[in-house]
Amino acid sequence: MKYDAIVLGTGQAGLPLAYALAGRGSTVAIVEKGDIGGTCINTGCTPTKTMVARAQVAHYARNAERWGVSTTGVRVNLDTIVAQKNKVVEKVRNSQTNRIGEFPSLRLYRGIAEFAGPHQVRVGDEMLESEQIFINTGARPSIPEIPGLADSGYLTNETIMELTTVPEHLMVLGGGYVGLEFAQMFSRFGSQVTVIQNTAQIIPREDTEVAAELQKSLEAEGITFLLNARTANVERKDGTVRVKIDQKGGSRTISGSHLLVATGRRPNTDNLLPERAGLATDKNGFIKVNGKLETNVPGIWALGDVKGGPAFTHISYNDYQIVSANLIEGKNLSIENRIVSYCVFTDPELGAVGLTEKEAREKGYRLKIGSVPMTRVSRAIERDETAGLMKLIVNAENDRILGATILSSEGGETVHVLYTLMLADLPYTLMKRAVYIHPTLAEGLFFLIDAVKPVS
Repeated sequence: MKYDAIVLGTGQAGLPLAYALAGRGSTVAIVEKGDIGGTCINTGCTPTKTMVARAQVAHYARNAERWGVSTTGVRVNLDTIVAQKNKVVEKVRNSQTNRIGEFPSLRLYRGIAEFAGPHQVRVGDEMLESEQIFINTGARPSIPEIPGLADSGYLTNETIMELTTVPEHLMVLGGGYVGLEFAQMFSRFGSQVTVIQNTAQIIPREDTEVAAELQKSLEAEGITFLLNARTANVERKDGTVRVKIDQKGGSRTISGSHLLVATGRRPNTDNLLPERAGLATDKNGFIKVNGKLETNVPGIWALGDVKGGPAFTHISYNDYQIVSANLIEGKNLSIENRIVSYCVFTDPELGAVGLTEKEAREKGYRLKIGSVPMTRVSRAIERDETAGLMKLIVNAENDRILGATILSSEGGETVHVLYTLMLADLPYTLMKRAVYIHPTLAEGLFFLIDAVKPVS
């Protein structure tokens, strides 16, 4: 069967692209082996943030005395929370599934797609052909090769959200963004939580003081961190998971009821057989693309997590925007100068955009830097949520913002103010005389802007 376009995967790039093409009358085949909506809707943003919100409610209720409010008998019903999460996911998923049926020229194929040639894709017994193929097959948890891990009954970011009983002691292998979100979530649900990280710092990409401040906040909630800890082996015995770790000074074994593996992602290219199409991939299987998301094979694009790079839903959607604008509107857009913003949904939130100080120094910029603790922000003081800091990285040669990090309540919201300046290519000094609403968290930017000074 020949189509004007084939879209592999229904993630946050694939679906809107299929809609855009079909909306213009193009015949489009879209292939999906799992649930409609990809990672974000089914196992990523939608379900995790639904559960994070409920964990925050549990935290407020359990610690209400801190704000002068008396509560008794606080209890987390994880089975109810999971049911609520599933309801939210199902509603969003059904909405997307129903929308597919609104396009007469769009046909959905259920099954595993594999290339049979540069412009041929097999799905079960059917052969699909098109001169335009868009790969949006996403990624999945990467499981390290650790002796005993495969037989330990470990959890992933997907399976942990199906638990209906709060773990007694959750061990988290990996102190990155995903690991920390789940660590705090389950700590607030009532689990003892231990995070095992193989480097000297959690969230290694971030600047040292940012990571240290977040770790301090999480430790204040009772989470234990084991840093510079290499996992030597894992064993399940008598219903208990035992993890042997090597640290400076020797080895030791820690035990828990559950083990979450959060050590990164790997692309869903195994079953795709990209080599049959002549597609170039890197050593980890991610499909290589140029600035316009084109692969080395003319007429084939890769979008979202499957191409590597920042693994965020909004990046995947922006990939769609770029490809759609180039193909449909005749634009000449590229990802090469894209400003990446993101948020880690811990509490305090880590909202960030652009370069860290480490990255800016590595690139050789002459810098101005400003940093202020949230203890200076009136709204944070009034809410008694003063953990965190604001940090701004500026190019000293033109006063343009290179990057910013806001670790605070609603940090992911506040950082958008600075992101807007970056998009507009305006100097940070524009905010010096801004009239900030008092009291707001964004008002803290007044102190941050004022704190910017040249650094060596």
